[in-house]
Amino acid sequence: MPPHIPPTPPESRADSPEDGAEPRRRGSRKSAGGITLRDVAQLAGVAPITASRALNTPSAVSPKVLQKVRDAVERTGYVPNLLAGGLASNKSRLVAVVVPTVIGPVFQEIVHTLTETLAAAGYQVMLGQSGYENSREDALLEAIIGRRPDGVVLTGIMRSAEARKRLLASGIPVVETWDLTPTPIDMLVGFSHENIGREVARYLHAAGRKVVAVVGGRDERSRRRMDSFAQESAALGMAAGADVAMHHVTAPTTLGQGRKGLADLLERQPGIDAIFCSSDLLALGVMIEAQSRGIRIPEQLAVVGFGDLEFSRDLQPQLTTVRIDGTGIGQRAARFIIDRAAGIEVAERIVDVGFSIIRRESA
Repeated sequence: MPPHIPPTPPESRADSPEDGAEPRRRGSRKSAGGITLRDVAQLAGVAPITASRALNTPSAVSPKVLQKVRDAVERTGYVPNLLAGGLASNKSRLVAVVVPTVIGPVFQEIVHTLTETLAAAGYQVMLGQSGYENSREDALLEAIIGRRPDGVVLTGIMRSAEARKRLLASGIPVVETWDLTPTPIDMLVGFSHENIGREVARYLHAAGRKVVAVVGGRDERSRRRMDSFAQESAALGMAAGADVAMHHVTAPTTLGQGRKGLADLLERQPGIDAIFCSSDLLALGVMIEAQSRGIRIPEQLAVVGFGDLEFSRDLQPQLTTVRIDGTGIGQRAARFIIDRAAGIEVAERIVDVGFSIIRRESA
């Protein structure tokens, strides 16, 4: 007698064909905790294969079904997994790192440390440039999420509601850096820009400076440092008028912008005796312009930068600046990603690394 073959069990509603769709294939990759195509299909009331067709070949489904799937995608924040079916496991061994600019020297330390620390654990870094105005951030993050890296490291706090929703829906570990907030997406390693501004103002006040000014970038983080500095300086009586004189420039900042910034400030407020710059490059430009005008540093003009770039200690006079521990940020962020990828719970998800004012000859 031929062997008995048990009947095939009936398919569930989620697996049943719709609009001519094929039944779902078994053995697909399990989700790592994020929103999956199956979740979208269930919300839309269609089979997963139908949802897949709606996303990849919209003409293959009816307009009614297409709208249902698109509505479900909008509600969940789902981003299609571009690697689905292409990997035997759900580990890509890639970590995406997003910085405002790849030419900004202030971010080189953290990128280098992330690359080295992650490489030692068998991960590779995928570097993305978002720009300072965040105009490309949403599109960049959607492309990154679609490739399902094992982690995403962001420079700054994610302020786009849409990108935040998509990152949360993806289930990918996220580390925000270079800033502080009590409500991170997932994990955070950073420092307070507002505290930096206040402490630099107090430092210059303690040094006996009377009239201060600012040369700073227009990007959001720089403006918070500069605004905090101006508010504290005014409260300490270091503003010539009602407000501290400020000269804003586009980011990434340059030496030339620093020179122009000092020229503009001296024309508007000749009595300035201290300047806080949002980058060391701007501070270098200020110092060069001051020296070209015969203004002695620090006797007549104190200058403070931000970033503690390598050249800062080699200038004449040496540049007083704010030091951020980029190595510490990179190591902690990498460790967060590595631990989470290994299934290890991260107990302390918000880490404030603080900052240091490096006192040198310019102030």
